[in-house]
Amino acid sequence: MYKGIIFMNYIDFYTLSIFSSIAAFVKGFPKKVAIFIEVFFEQGGYNEVLLGLKNTVIIAVTGLIIGIVIGTLIATVRVLPKYSKASRILNGFCSLYVGLFRGTPMVAQLLVFYYVMLPLIGVKMTSVNVAICVFGLNSAAYISEIMRAGILSVDPGQMEGGRSVGLSYGSTMMKIVIPQAIKNILPTLGNEFIALIKETSVVSFIGATDIYVAFNYIGSNSYEFMVPYLTMAMIYIVIVCLITLGIKLMERRLRKGDRK
Repeated sequence: MYKGIIFMNYIDFYTLSIFSSIAAFVKGFPKKVAIFIEVFFEQGGYNEVLLGLKNTVIIAVTGLIIGIVIGTLIATVRVLPKYSKASRILNGFCSLYVGLFRGTPMVAQLLVFYYVMLPLIGVKMTSVNVAICVFGLNSAAYISEIMRAGILSVDPGQMEGGRSVGLSYGSTMMKIVIPQAIKNILPTLGNEFIALIKETSVVSFIGATDIYVAFNYIGSNSYEFMVPYLTMAMIYIVIVCLITLGIKLMERRLRKGDRK
């Protein structure tokens, strides 16, 4: 009985502390918003946000384009018939590439590329350009597997039909098979683009400015991180929703084209 009373008192105290914390949060939130607005507008925080948003979009979009180009080439090599020694060597190299980039985290790739490889070869690049290259190479490894699955999902009769009318293997692949494969994997490519957008938050490790760095700058100048980080999360959500909407519209247009 005595233990039960102690337990109930503890529950009441815990519940009271939760409500007190909520009340304090609600009471102090307008002040936090006012501080954020002051730093954002009056102290030029919006300039950092615009720069971070621009870099985020540039890194993700360019990285996706590079990934699609390289990933398509890798996927094409990996589905080639392994009749010759050259095709087997190329397939082994592509398998090694995919395993290397899929087996290491993005942060490690950025750090090695920026702080190890570039100094060794004596090349100077901006942190944003380094991020674009690494994101493109990393995305290529994933897109190659996505594209390979898309190519294999196309009816083999499409390849046979293209070869029967006199097209070469490469022409048949580029003009008949790959366009159908891209239509099949479009939702997955959208997921890859969304992943790239969110993964740009790690480019701060090499000194690049992205959305995270911009809002962290605002928080550091106001000594208040709650509202900046909530705003940052909302921006990421809006970007992802726009990408999702764009993918759905593209799928709808492709379905209308199929019906015609």
